[in-house]
Amino acid sequence: MPPGWIAGGNILIEGKPQTGLAVQIKNNIISAIAPISQATGEVRHLRPDQWLLPGLIDVQVNGGGGVLFNDAPEQLAVIVAAHAALGVASILPTLITDASDLMLRAASAVLNWRGDQVLGLHMEGPFISPARPGIHNPRFIRPMRPDDVAVMCGLAQRLAPRKLLVTLAPEEVPDDHLAALAAAGVIMAIGHTTASHERCLQALALGVRGFTHLWNAMPGPTARAPGPVVAALSQGYSGLIVDRVHVHRANLQLTLAAQPPGRQFLVSDAMSVAGTDQSEFMLQGQRIRRREGRLIGDDGTLAGADLDLRGAVQNAVDWLGLPFARAWSMGSEVPAQFLGLRDRGRIGIGCCGDLVVVERSNSKQ
Repeated sequence: MPPGWIAGGNILIEGKPQTGLAVQIKNNIISAIAPISQATGEVRHLRPDQWLLPGLIDVQVNGGGGVLFNDAPEQLAVIVAAHAALGVASILPTLITDASDLMLRAASAVLNWRGDQVLGLHMEGPFISPARPGIHNPRFIRPMRPDDVAVMCGLAQRLAPRKLLVTLAPEEVPDDHLAALAAAGVIMAIGHTTASHERCLQALALGVRGFTHLWNAMPGPTARAPGPVVAALSQGYSGLIVDRVHVHRANLQLTLAAQPPGRQFLVSDAMSVAGTDQSEFMLQGQRIRRREGRLIGDDGTLAGADLDLRGAVQNAVDWLGLPFARAWSMGSEVPAQFLGLRDRGRIGIGCCGDLVVVERSNSKQ
């Protein structure tokens, strides 16, 4: 966003639209928020149907622009550019369960990144349940060892202030490992799991922060086995894939109604085809086809989502009926809170000036 004042329109502050205000940006940092009358000098005036919004944050990006992060971590720039073109300010590139050496290549790609569009690294596996692999290759799924803990703790320190997010199955990871990772600043999320409700609550008490693509790759609740979903409704943050495919609309609406607002965030789970017209791609030797909004393997298993985060926001409004302000916050402010970032995903003094102007005529606020 160019330096100067942006005034008028609807400004999303703390998840709520505000009017009659102006925002000043200097050196890509928000330096002031004031009544419009105090905006002097260079001022860009917004129309009543325009919104000034914080940049979107996607914590689960497997690829884009024709590049899968697992295949070529060194081509991270292509993935970043593809999602920037789709309206996303910053991402966590996501490494799907794979050979151990890929983790170091992925970490190097993030450590060598010089821009602020890459917020860290998301390792989705390999410490997940072999009973709930989804599209992850079972031969790479394995238990967490003490040396893995040491590597991840060290990586979190090297990445700082960027973040290391690890998706894991808590029934496969001992308590002392969870506690050590949390103490080292590793952000943990429960996913690809068969964990009981009780085990999920134990993991949350040990420092796990939330759930990766809630409802997917985990058992749903039953009368005597509430499982991960009900645990998520009471504690922690929940990532949601709102692509009209991964989760039934009724289950998403239940989640939004049962969880307190501000605990659900949108993710794309985007694959290499994001931002392209490609009809298929390869994932660890398996052909994945793009068909009618789905990415599916030969056996029908979903392989990520044919989605970008801007599209997820739109689905949350059009399909789930959420007010636009809440839907956008689920793609910006809430993922920033999940990652522990105070200078991203919101409009506040001292925050990143990567703001976006969007037209919304006749939209619910």
